[in-house]
Amino acid sequence: MKLNAIIVEDEANSREILRNYLAKYCTDVNLLGEAATIKEGVSLIEGTQPDLVFLDVEMPFGNAFDLLDKVPNRTFETVFVTAYNQYAMDALNNHAAYYLMKPINIDELIKAVDYVSQIKEREDALEGQILKPKLNRVDGKITLPQQDGFQVLNVSDIFYCKADDNYTEIHLENKKILVSKTLKYFEDALTEFSFARIHKSYLVNVNEVVKYKKGKGGSVVVSNGKELLVSASKKKELLAYFE
Repeated sequence: MKLNAIIVEDEANSREILRNYLAKYCTDVNLLGEAATIKEGVSLIEGTQPDLVFLDVEMPFGNAFDLLDKVPNRTFETVFVTAYNQYAMDALNNHAAYYLMKPINIDELIKAVDYVSQIKEREDALEGQILKPKLNRVDGKITLPQQDGFQVLNVSDIFYCKADDNYTEIHLENKKILVSKTLKYFEDALTEFSFARIHKSYLVNVNEVVKYKKGKGGSVVVSNGKELLVSASKKKELLAYFE
């Protein structure tokens, strides 16, 4: 799949290296332009509507997150390219499809481009469709600890789980249950029942997902009408559940 891309990077030498690597090793990438500042980057994004933005984290007068905040309705994927690794977790949880460290490793660059290409192909194929997962509903039960004992739920009755610090909200069709366990606890407990971690805050019952929407990071709609954000780094795993 051809990807239209731009580079937003304040260092001319870094732009040149990435430009040359893309031309030599990622021939399916069509480079539309380059920008050296946040302001130039926003203008270039609005003018070209790219599929992919290679984005430096630290730039003069702000950083990558400031730029992304100025493009709220983005449909492009972001690959961070930076010498700083302290932003990695926030980038992958919320904003970036991939995170590349400088100096750029060519194999990792190819992986990043392939990852975005696969996401875009799946998004284009699934956008607007009524989704049906490639799996059968699995029956089972889960025990929820309560202050006065425990409650037993049918796994199939859970639409999604939402993190609330060290608690988790279990969302059913018409109510929610607050449980004093982390979302990671339920991610592990429900892994055999086709629940997918789609965001740092959400674990969704794949059988209840009815629609996928492009946009700021992407989102899914579950059968009770709730719309949940999907992290860029979780898209490929989620979309693999669907034909």
